[in-house]
Amino acid sequence: MERLNNISRKDFLKNSALAMAGISLTPTMMSANAVSEDKFLSENGKLILKNVRLETGFEYEEDEVVSTKTDLFLVEIENGKISKIAPNNPKAKAVDAKGFLMLPAFRDMHIHLDKTFYGDKWQAVRKRKGGVKGMIALEEQIMPEILKNSTFKAEKMIELLQSKGTAFARSHVNIETTSKLDSLKNLQKALDHKKKSFGAEIVAFPQHGVFYKNSVPYLKEAAQMNIDFIGGVDPFSIDGAIEKTIDFTVQLALDHQKGIDIHLHETGESGLKTVEYLIDKVNENPLLKGKTFLSHCFVLGKLDKTKQEEIAEKLGNAQVGIVSTIPFGNLIMPLPTLQKHGVTVYTGNDSIVDHWNTFGTGSVLEKANLYAQLYGQSTEFLLSRSLRMATANLLPLDDKGIQQWPKIGDDADLVLLNASCSAEAVSRISNVESLIYKGNVVF
Repeated sequence: MERLNNISRKDFLKNSALAMAGISLTPTMMSANAVSEDKFLSENGKLILKNVRLETGFEYEEDEVVSTKTDLFLVEIENGKISKIAPNNPKAKAVDAKGFLMLPAFRDMHIHLDKTFYGDKWQAVRKRKGGVKGMIALEEQIMPEILKNSTFKAEKMIELLQSKGTAFARSHVNIETTSKLDSLKNLQKALDHKKKSFGAEIVAFPQHGVFYKNSVPYLKEAAQMNIDFIGGVDPFSIDGAIEKTIDFTVQLALDHQKGIDIHLHETGESGLKTVEYLIDKVNENPLLKGKTFLSHCFVLGKLDKTKQEEIAEKLGNAQVGIVSTIPFGNLIMPLPTLQKHGVTVYTGNDSIVDHWNTFGTGSVLEKANLYAQLYGQSTEFLLSRSLRMATANLLPLDDKGIQQWPKIGDDADLVLLNASCSAEAVSRISNVESLIYKGNVVF
C-alpha cells in the first residue's frame, strides 16, 4: 500500500484501503483542530499512532496513591486490533496523538435510541398526567409521528454519543401495540448505517407493559429477531402481577437464548418483591446468571443500610447486574455497596431530549463525574476507579496499579482524551477534547 502524505483527513478516510482499521473524529476534536495538520501513514492495513499517553502505574506516599504514572508510546492498530505497543518514536511517520491519554472507548449501557426529539425541532417535556400509565397513553398518541423519522434521529443520537467518546450502547426499543415492531426495525436500520463506527445491544422493551396492553405477540416475534435482551417495566404497577410477568420474561429469554433487562421504578414493597423474585428465578435458571439486569431499581435507594447489604449480596451471588442512571437529589443509590458485593454496575444516559426528559448530554464521562461527586470519590485512586462508570468497568490499571489495558490483541475501540490521567479526565470533563479510534470505522 502506498504511503499517504499531504492529504486531508477526509480524503484519507475516503480513499485508503485500511481494511479493518480506521478513524472516527468527534465534533469536539474537529473544532479543536488538534490533529488536523498531521499526515497519516497506512501500510499493510495498519494505523500507527505516536505520542500516545498510557497509564503505567500509581505513585504512592505512605501507602496512599497520590498520582498516576504515565508515559508516551507508539501504538499500532491492524485489522481492528491493537497489534503493537512500543516505546515512543517522535520521528515516526504516524498520526501524532499530541500526548493525549488513551482510554477504552466509552459505553452507554442504558439509552433509548428509538424515540427522541433530538435532531428534530425543539420540544420540552409537558406536564405529566396519570403517572406512568398516563405516559403510556401519551405514547400511544405520539409514537406514530415519532416513527416517521426515527431512523434519522437515532443516527443523530449515535453521532452525539460518539462526539462524547462513546462507541457502544445498549438501547431499549419500544415493542408495544402502537409501534408493533416498527420502532425496532427503524432502529436496526440506523444501527446498520452506523455499524462500522458504532456497536450496540438491543433490548426488546415492552414500554406499555407485557399484559397491560398485550405486547406478548410482538415480544415473541421480536425475540426471534436480531436482539440481545428481553425487557420489562414495573411488573406490579403496570401489569398488576409480579410473578406472571417475570415468569413470562424469564421463559421467553430462555427459549431464545437472550438476556434480561427490566426497568424497575417502584420504590415500595412491590419493588423489593420484584427484585427478590427475579433473583430467585435466576438462581433457578443458572443460564441467566451474568445476563440479567435491573435498570434503575430505585427501591434499593429506599432500603435501610442493613437491607441494602443483604440484597446487594443476593444480587452479587446471583450475578444480577444493576444499570443506574445515577440519579441525584433525594434518592441516592447504594452503588458502592453493590460494587462491594461484586454486583456489575453500569450507567447510561437513558433519555435525551424526549417526551420523558428534557435533559441529557450524551456523555457517560459526565455520569462518572457525577458518581465521583455523589460518593465522595475525590482522591486520585477513587477518581481513577470512577472511570469504570464510563467504560463499563474496563480500566487501564487494576486496583494495585498494574497495567491491564491495553494489551496486544485488544479491540481497537479507544478514545484519546486531552488529560494527563483518567483521574483528571473524570474530574475535568468540561475540558476534555476527544478523538475516537475504532476498528472498522469509516466516518
